Amino acid sequence: MKFVIVEQGGKQYRAAEGGTIEVDRLPNEVGEALSLEDVLLAVDDDQVVVGTPTISGAKVQAKVLDHFKGRKILVFKYRPKQRYRVKSGHRQQYTRLLIESIEME
Repeated sequence: MKFVIVEQGGKQYRAAEGGTIEVDRLPNEVGEALSLEDVLLAVDDDQVVVGTPTISGAKVQAKVLDHFKGRKILVFKYRPKQRYRVKSGHRQQYTRLLIESIEME
């Protein structure tokens, strides 16, 4: 099985050909192709290539499938005996990417 570890937006994701990954929202339009060039590690069956810090010449071709919101997270601040209660929520925006190909030089 061939997969890589890529860095996008300060986070690391495990990407395999034909699979999808969910990254923080990108400004790209739906259906647009993009290239992820920060490949940190590549595995092809028994062969493992580790970058220092990245692998030069390695690219991951991906396509934007859709943009969506994650689940709601509730934030509740409370101070006892002071009548202080604040409730708010947050929904993170994500982009789903389809991994089309992994290219190594």
